[in-house]
Amino acid sequence: MRRKLVWFVLSAGMMVTALFHARPATATPPDKFTSTTIAKGQFGEFQAFTQFIPPVNDGNIWLSRQKTKGLSDGYVLNNVWQPGGTTGWHTHPGHTLVIVTAGAVTAYQGDDPTCTGTVYTAGMSFVEAGDHVHIVRNEGTVEAQSVAVRLVPAGQPGRIDADDPGNCHF
Repeated sequence: MRRKLVWFVLSAGMMVTALFHARPATATPPDKFTSTTIAKGQFGEFQAFTQFIPPVNDGNIWLSRQKTKGLSDGYVLNNVWQPGGTTGWHTHPGHTLVIVTAGAVTAYQGDDPTCTGTVYTAGMSFVEAGDHVHIVRNEGTVEAQSVAVRLVPAGQPGRIDADDPGNCHF
């Protein structure tokens, strides 16, 4: 009898704790945004390094390094935002190189307490760092487009929806 009472009290305590700490999921799905895979390929382990030595590039040294362990999935994506469109808050398990090809998009970072967006117009580019919560929005009146190149660990999703970090009030 005592064992049943202890079990009941522990179960009730866990339920009450869960009720007080539970919160609804606040993930923000994309809206008026589509991402179409143009190409996908799989890479084996690789290590690439490039370094230009002055005076190439007006005397600036340019370094590039990429090293992977295990297989990686590579994607080329065509992204389209309608006016008012948004990717929703999300992250990636790897980085993404984005080139804006039409219109303009505004990128916001989940860890920026001031929620200061950075606007990218056609011809501009930016990097979405892996494992970093962010959102990209079309705050203009015309369609925006980009081409993105993404590298993630093989078998992992290219995009992971994230909760609204609460720093931006759109």
